[in-house]
Amino acid sequence: MIPNREQIIEAVREDPDRLTRREIARLFGVKGDDRRELRKLLRAMVEDGTLLVSKKKTYRQAEAMPRVMVLRILNIDEMGDLIAEPDKWEGEATPPRFIVIDSSANKSSRNEGKTLGEGGRALCRIITPEADPDTGLRRAKVLKRLSRGPSRHMGLLMKDGRGWIIRPLDKRVRDELRVRHIPIEAKERSLVLYEAGEKNRRSYERMGRIIEVLADMNDPKAPTLMSLAQHNIPVGFMPEVIDEAKAAKQPTLSDKRTDLREIGLLTIDPVDAKDFDDAIYAEPDPAPSNPEGHIIWVAIADVAHYVHPDSALDNSARERGNSVYLPDRVEPMLPEELSNNLCSLRPHEDRYCMAVKMRIRKDGVKISHKFYRGLMNSKARLTYAEAQETFDSFSGKSEAPKVALPVTETLKNIFKAYESLRTARLDRAPLAIELPERRIHIAPDGSIASITVKERYDAHKLIEEFMVQANVAAAEALAQNNVTSIVRIHEPPSQEKVDALSDFLPVLGLSWTKGARPSTKRLNGLLGQADAAELTEVVGMAVLRSQSQAYYGLEGKGHFGLNLTHYGHFTSPIRRYADLVLHRALIKLFNFGDDGTTKREESRLKETAEHISDTERRAMAAERDAKDRYIAQYLENKIGAEFPARISGVTKIGLFITLDETGADGLIPARTLGQEYFQFNETERSLVGEDTGGTYRFGRRVSVRLISANSVTGGMIFEMLSPPEKGSKPSRSGHGRNRKFNGKKHKSGRKSGRSGVKNKKSTKSKGRRR
Repeated sequence: MIPNREQIIEAVREDPDRLTRREIARLFGVKGDDRRELRKLLRAMVEDGTLLVSKKKTYRQAEAMPRVMVLRILNIDEMGDLIAEPDKWEGEATPPRFIVIDSSANKSSRNEGKTLGEGGRALCRIITPEADPDTGLRRAKVLKRLSRGPSRHMGLLMKDGRGWIIRPLDKRVRDELRVRHIPIEAKERSLVLYEAGEKNRRSYERMGRIIEVLADMNDPKAPTLMSLAQHNIPVGFMPEVIDEAKAAKQPTLSDKRTDLREIGLLTIDPVDAKDFDDAIYAEPDPAPSNPEGHIIWVAIADVAHYVHPDSALDNSARERGNSVYLPDRVEPMLPEELSNNLCSLRPHEDRYCMAVKMRIRKDGVKISHKFYRGLMNSKARLTYAEAQETFDSFSGKSEAPKVALPVTETLKNIFKAYESLRTARLDRAPLAIELPERRIHIAPDGSIASITVKERYDAHKLIEEFMVQANVAAAEALAQNNVTSIVRIHEPPSQEKVDALSDFLPVLGLSWTKGARPSTKRLNGLLGQADAAELTEVVGMAVLRSQSQAYYGLEGKGHFGLNLTHYGHFTSPIRRYADLVLHRALIKLFNFGDDGTTKREESRLKETAEHISDTERRAMAAERDAKDRYIAQYLENKIGAEFPARISGVTKIGLFITLDETGADGLIPARTLGQEYFQFNETERSLVGEDTGGTYRFGRRVSVRLISANSVTGGMIFEMLSPPEKGSKPSRSGHGRNRKFNGKKHKSGRKSGRSGVKNKKSTKSKGRRR
């Protein structure tokens, strides 16, 4: 008897991928000529999609998906989702595709870099066996990562006597790779994106595969192109994104908006700024209950009006996560049609905005706040230098300002309000790390014209404090109404990092009481000691390195560095996706329109927070690497020159130094320090000569000579010119006491012709953007 379709489906469902046609015939007692009819029925069920047949000729119900599968990541789509398919698919039909949820990849500072990438494999639990009718995708959740996928790197394509090789750009990758297949457009000294393969069994050389030819190394923009490609920063926009941006219309007043055009809002930005996303205003509070208090307005570009959830613009902005600021360009989160036009608060032009009105007391404490969705018109665009000149005129430090009188009066009120906020800030005692910020000036031909230290005005601090207050008000508004959205989190430093910081401070002559809970007030006291000892930059950097890395999340854990309980990012939606998400939450909360947070966006908030934390770190790494490469390029023609510097890091491989003038970082290998071995003292962050006790300590000022500068990797090697400080000889035992460093054999029988480092084990525990 031939089974019917329902009987076959039931049998296959109970035992998927195990029954062959012969076993199905045996199960139902099919014999003789009936076997031919069974074969026709099974073939028809495969053709109409009811059954799937594997290469081993076993059957499975098409809708029946295994509960657990190994999936391979195919790509990351424009929304940041991981798209995958089964790693091994034996069905004759097209393999199903999945959106993979990697919720175990907590991209906070504690789990940085542990995410799946393209080509990665993971054991996944299938959440939705049926495909979504709109996307055709199923959903799966990672149970265990099996591999992260092939690593992509940047390299320089070169020739040697045996063919083509790739020289990696990453300073941490030392091995050159041999390549066989060269793209037509490639030539010697081409910058390429490549994947590292296995070693050749015969030659033992590591092989590489070129994925993409990026540029010629002689291109003046090469440092930027390398950094963008190395960190997978998206460049340019898809046509549909540009089309949406161009379709945006000029602002008009509507029922859902408040007319704020009579308020004297103005912008204060760097001289070369093109996008103005925040404007401020202040006036004395007329309420008798708040004597000498102020009303402060902060208005922010209403990006949410133009960038709607799940639109092409939104998907593109989410993928980027933030704008990337490089020495010669900005790779923006939004197209220029928005970032430099309709979302830029240009003077004397109507613009949509999200605004917050705050009342503060004379002592700077905020009494209340209220949010508006409005239409504004900036009354002036000032640079920081112009604003500072006006502020200085109020105290007689400079001549009368050259700005218009109404603007002068507004600036006077703004500065008085800032003085109140500064009082509250001093009481709050946020972490006060003041490190010099160096700026690279690019000449028209793409070369470096100069490197200067950015001036730090009170006008900078004023804008920062106004923005902090607006960010606090936004986070408080959400918390008070139990609304979950993306907030900024900066956790206190771990005790391990604080212990590592405190271990070496006595070496610098600085005091620190161990054991007490770290606080910003205590750390500021340490920074004050460092200022008095002329160790501001070194100790400031050490304190900065001891901090946890800030990240985005959904739980309001507060901001340690700012010493605030509630903090979110509200003030820069042009360049940060986190701010756009928060704007939408406020729009929905206060019923400002129908373009607030959607249910789909709410369901993905955790994924979005993790993703934009990752893109922020990616942008920071690209910015740092581009700066290193430009500085190395700038110093390439100064080989042999001597520079004043400071030891900014000590490891067993050598000394890291920072040049005073340019801020360039480089390495002095330990083997070049002298004709003796140097022990690495982790506790005191120093290298100590094993024979003489001569010491090189963290933070010491030294003189160095430039030996090499590589603009491809951004790496620089220096030679130490300053002798070590005298010190007591370290205790030694065994054959080390009898070593002689003259190239002859030691008593141990081992040769030595150069110095090195031995790691002196410490008994102590080992040891960013707001």
